Amino acid sequence: MKALVLAGSCPQIVLLGYLKERGIETVLLDNNVNAVARPYADKFIKVNILDAEAVKQIAVDEQADFLITVCADQVLITVAKVSEELGLPCYIDYKTACDVSDKSLMKDIFHRFDIPTSKNSFMDVLDEEKVNQMQFPLVVKPADGYSSKGVRKATNWEELRRFFAEAAAISRSGVVIVEEFVEGAELTVDYQVIDGVAHLLSASNTEKVDYKDRFLAFRTRYPAAVSPETLERIRVIGQKIADAFGLKNTPMLVQLLTNDQRESVLEFCARNGGGAKYLLLKRATGFDPIDGVIRLTLGEPVELGEIKPEHTYLTNEFLYAYPGTFDHLEGFEELKQEGVLEEYWQFKWQGAEIANAVTSSDRVASITIAADSFEELVEKHNKAAATIRLVDAEGKDMLRHDLLTPIKDLHL
Repeated sequence: MKALVLAGSCPQIVLLGYLKERGIETVLLDNNVNAVARPYADKFIKVNILDAEAVKQIAVDEQADFLITVCADQVLITVAKVSEELGLPCYIDYKTACDVSDKSLMKDIFHRFDIPTSKNSFMDVLDEEKVNQMQFPLVVKPADGYSSKGVRKATNWEELRRFFAEAAAISRSGVVIVEEFVEGAELTVDYQVIDGVAHLLSASNTEKVDYKDRFLAFRTRYPAAVSPETLERIRVIGQKIADAFGLKNTPMLVQLLTNDQRESVLEFCARNGGGAKYLLLKRATGFDPIDGVIRLTLGEPVELGEIKPEHTYLTNEFLYAYPGTFDHLEGFEELKQEGVLEEYWQFKWQGAEIANAVTSSDRVASITIAADSFEELVEKHNKAAATIRLVDAEGKDMLRHDLLTPIKDLHL
């Protein structure tokens, strides 16, 4: 068998390894010749993976048996479209892939099916009448954006006009979401939908940099600091989303805010979390989400088994850098061998120019730490923070240590 794997980020490294273990030939497609997953594929082809026609032609030329991706919602649309047109297997049909990626439709369905979310409006031109029906602060974001690009918080009309123009320039459709800002702890929640039933796998806190008008995540922590009652409401929300969108067999990731009394859903997608989230999910549940996607794609049964954490505490730390030319990592492999780090990932290649730390695509690397007590988690984190370095072309440490903040007890 031969698989076309779309997107060459860190989760695809694991995906490629699993496919090779099955004896499946792999062809990796990405528009970045420096994609970190490239060395792990049998063959690499540079292509715009959002160009369905170009990907379809490659699938025909390569005589691919199936296309697959993980942790990439916009790319999932390409996979679903090409698979459907060529009669190849895919765990989601093209219409559903489009529906769950259409944030305008998503918010409309949330309101119609009583799924809690903020007051919002979609505009291609800033409509003051619609804005006047909402209260500042307002969050502005491209309707079809990703990696937190163009997502800003406006506290007044001047900021709103400026941020709206920026978001509209980023949006491929030109449409911008304007919605009321909701206070609360942000959670990322993973589900596995099996035969229409949304099984809650894990909920994690997302910690963000204290920027005035941006939303930059620097840490994901498991377990989420919420009550059992909140977890039950979140379970119900996941089922409502699966029912509303007719999801039958798929991974599902939901981002929401909670004050431990009520929730507000930001958005969701029919995929696993990106970056290093798959490993946190696996360690938190015992369920392997990437293997699950392979099984769904190939029509094999997905069995959750007993959902239980392999470690009591888990954290993914996202590492950013000061402007400069990135060269290499230092201290990471040694800490992994010592057991301080569960794993680490490098997102930027040697020679990459680092400009800012404003969106998730600016991450240079990440680390995962696992511990069986809070004290052990803090100890490992502190050692990692004091040891690891992101080294620039001149041999200097460019790691934003100020964003690798101490771990504290979370409470709402």
